[in-house]
Amino acid sequence: MKVALAKDLEQDANLAKRSRAELCRQQRVFNARNRIIGGDTKAWDIQVHDQRIKEATEKARHETFAAELRQNDKTSCILNDREERDRKCLCRAISDFQQNCQKPETRREFDLSDPLALRKALPARQSDSDVRNTISGMQKFMGEDLNFRERKKFQEEQMREWSLQQHREWERARADQKFAEDRHTQARLKFDETARHLQKLEGTTRRAVCAAVKEFNKNQAMESAERRKHEKRQEQEDNMAEISNLLQGDLLSENPQQAASSFGPHRVLPNRWKGMNREQLEGIWLAQKQQIQEKLRLQEEARQRDLDWERRQVQRARDELLGERQRQRQQCDQRRALDHSNLSLAAEQRLQKKYMDEICANQPTGDYFAQFNTRSR
Repeated sequence: MKVALAKDLEQDANLAKRSRAELCRQQRVFNARNRIIGGDTKAWDIQVHDQRIKEATEKARHETFAAELRQNDKTSCILNDREERDRKCLCRAISDFQQNCQKPETRREFDLSDPLALRKALPARQSDSDVRNTISGMQKFMGEDLNFRERKKFQEEQMREWSLQQHREWERARADQKFAEDRHTQARLKFDETARHLQKLEGTTRRAVCAAVKEFNKNQAMESAERRKHEKRQEQEDNMAEISNLLQGDLLSENPQQAASSFGPHRVLPNRWKGMNREQLEGIWLAQKQQIQEKLRLQEEARQRDLDWERRQVQRARDELLGERQRQRQQCDQRRALDHSNLSLAAEQRLQKKYMDEICANQPTGDYFAQFNTRSR
């Protein structure tokens, strides 16, 4: 039995320590994932730090965009609800006005279609205020009634009251519109303040984007102001035209324009329309002839285009067929050339292998190559 000396134990411990150190060094050298030898760790740390900063900046940017998008969606919903509520109020006001101020009994021609006319029948004329004294009855002519002055004064007072009422309604609508515009302006100012606050938080990475957003908001505000100004001017012109039409109407005149309907230029009032004139009929006939000629021309162009398209399709199919045949012939030629080249290379390789087998009798095996690159030094 061999006695273990302290020197031998120390030598074995040193060998084991060097073996462990060699194994650790091999792991650090041959492991490509954890290897740091030969690399710039400071540059890698800087790249990792920059990547994290970039990811945090992108995350903050997306969160800012999401918050702004949610705020814009909320504002859009509020404005849509307000517009729907205003539309309902306007429709309700129109319906109330029609029910209260435009009843069938207030029409001038109601006596012609009154279902209780026979029950209300009275003598031909009782007084000047008899509702049955129509123009067709010839019981009372214009200016022959006894209360002509009082009636004229009452009509003028009634017209003035109607005008004042319309003016008050117009003022009320304009005040509502101005209030809505002020609320809209305040909302936009609040949005701008929020955008500026977000710009301060985002820093230099958002300056260019915020400048573009600010310019876009400015253009939108200018377009909105111009559109509101145009709508206000159009509303004033419409109101003035309506007042002028009420004061200077030509219901009983022979003017053909009095039969025009308010629903569009293609609509007329049947109880006022005098029929189409010669120029309108000739215009309609001419427009029909032009439409027929235009339709025939479009049909001929479509037919020519279809024929041209069919010719092009046939020519393209013919070219594709010829090209496919040409490609097949070229592939056959290339395949034959490749087969011939492969046969030549195979013959040369067989000759070279036969020559190497005759010259080199000691061929290297896998054990010969396995003895290299086994240590880290």
